Amino acid sequence: MTTPSLPLRTTVLAALALTQEDSGDGEAIELRFLRQHLDATGQDWVARARERLTHPGAEDVGLVRLGEALGLSLVELLAVALVAAVEQDPMVGRAVAYLQAPVGASRPTLGLVSSALAPAAPMGQEALLLLTAGAALGSGLLMRLREELPLCEQTLAMPLPLFLALSGHEVTWPGTTPGSAHPLDVPLPPSIMEGVDRHARFLATKPRSTLVLRGTALSETRAVAAAVARALGRAPLFLGAEPQPGLGLGPFLLQRGLLPVHVHELAPGERKVLPSLPYYGGPVLAITGPEGTLDAADRAVLRWSVPRPPREERRTLWESSLGASALAEELARRHRQGAGRIAHLGRLARQQAELDGRQAPELKDVLAAAWVAEAEGMSTLAEPMMDAIHDDAIVLVPQVKRELELLLARCRARDDLVHGLGASATARYRSGVRALFMGASGTGKTLAAGWLSTKLGLPLYRVDLASVTSKYIGETEKNLSQLFARAEHSDLVLLFDEADSLFAKRTDVKDSNDRFANAQTNYLLQRIEAFDGVAILTSNSKSRFDSAFTRRLDAIIDFTLPGPAERRALWASHLGTAHELPAKELSRLAATADLAGGQIRNVVLTAALIAREAGRPIQPPDILEALAHEYRKQGREPPSELRAMPQGSAGVTRSRG
Repeated sequence: MTTPSLPLRTTVLAALALTQEDSGDGEAIELRFLRQHLDATGQDWVARARERLTHPGAEDVGLVRLGEALGLSLVELLAVALVAAVEQDPMVGRAVAYLQAPVGASRPTLGLVSSALAPAAPMGQEALLLLTAGAALGSGLLMRLREELPLCEQTLAMPLPLFLALSGHEVTWPGTTPGSAHPLDVPLPPSIMEGVDRHARFLATKPRSTLVLRGTALSETRAVAAAVARALGRAPLFLGAEPQPGLGLGPFLLQRGLLPVHVHELAPGERKVLPSLPYYGGPVLAITGPEGTLDAADRAVLRWSVPRPPREERRTLWESSLGASALAEELARRHRQGAGRIAHLGRLARQQAELDGRQAPELKDVLAAAWVAEAEGMSTLAEPMMDAIHDDAIVLVPQVKRELELLLARCRARDDLVHGLGASATARYRSGVRALFMGASGTGKTLAAGWLSTKLGLPLYRVDLASVTSKYIGETEKNLSQLFARAEHSDLVLLFDEADSLFAKRTDVKDSNDRFANAQTNYLLQRIEAFDGVAILTSNSKSRFDSAFTRRLDAIIDFTLPGPAERRALWASHLGTAHELPAKELSRLAATADLAGGQIRNVVLTAALIAREAGRPIQPPDILEALAHEYRKQGREPPSELRAMPQGSAGVTRSRG
């Protein structure tokens, strides 16, 4: 029958006992404690320690495997076992303090450890040098305290997370986040899982490699990183950008079987080198957004941009998230979100349906969830425009209306527009849509953007130029990068009002300000061309834009001033039924008052205020007074034909336009 091997703790305490001669029954309790372990091992404690390495018990198997991964010598393994024993058993600390008197330290000094473990050192090597130059101290598994003292008087300790991990406790490293801290899992479609398996197989054969995952959604790239870790038989440990991981993390990763995942959000043009993990020889992952570059100084870097699922996979994801197949089909057709976004919106929509006492979520729940989900992420960079603009609220000349309808069709078909077309059409095709709305103020450009987002069922955000632009070099580009990335992730419509202030022509470089302004314009041109969503820009003049930018636009729509027929429809649409204007007066207004839709809105609102103060519906004199007010704002006189509008009376029939 084979004699069970003794724990490493027992053998190292036996080694400490041999540093003192046996003085009989009257010796101190600390020495008697140590000699009990010597009696268990016998004089040849080194042989018993080596047996333990061959047949480690439950309490030592973690340390022995870690020692194999780090290449620790027997002296180092026993030193680690002693340091751990001091942390766990106060009697071991008392015995160490007794042996080190008069120093009195309960943690072992390098001098005591090297003296006691000298028999375990290979022939011709000193235990002190094995310890100081070995992997235990080099990796941070052990650390030297009181470094101002001579080497032999410096004490040894172990980082608390490593001690707890070796003791079998579930613990994480300071400044990191375990994968279990993100319980809301994101289902990944087959197209992404195929990429996960392919990259995991590569990392398994090339463990000294780094895989950089690039995406617009942190929740999704986290889920992909966790899937790669599972495929490698590990659990992910997410490392923040700050503070940088220190010594000890490498052994911690090896002991816990964790896969390190660096998380970085980089600015445009920013390059960052991932910190090294001393004595960790396994694969490394890193996740980042669409901008910047991540490199590794001591590893080969493989890069993977996580793709957006195709339509059929989006339908499956929506159905899994909502449990409604018809709704899932409509959402997959109308929206181009990734797996992380779909999972998040599905949770919010189900919660809203439950609050309303409904069994299954509806389309309105998903659309409401889209606004809620972006309330915090976009609010610092753009203004939400939540009003729904329906067909009866927008009046345009037929040509502009037709161009808007074509733009709407282009947005709806952007996912598969080039399917079945030739190579020249599919080459470099980007599914994003960029349109410029030109026209004078009040011609309906912003209203048309709201109509477009309403028809698409997508949230509309107007970019706040004051929040985006910055006087500090590079900050404007960084803010725009975050804006575009969030819009792509959430499938939003971005509205750049007065866009020529951002997309202006590049100028001749006369000083540093011109150079930085041109660099900002160059970034915008490149980024909006690569933008995967819908962007609407408005301006009063096309000539203010850089010619290179206008070539990148999918549509340029000129919002001309409305003609008489459109103006009559605008008057009727704004007045509704709360007025006493005869139909012929509406026609006269439309024919003579050459106003844009926004100006007509101002006139109607002013007339409504006058009528409200009088306690009656809007009458012709109210319109006349409001018209005069609006024309004065423009520095013009109202047409003479409108100065003789008939007075309203209770007997006049209300017109419905």
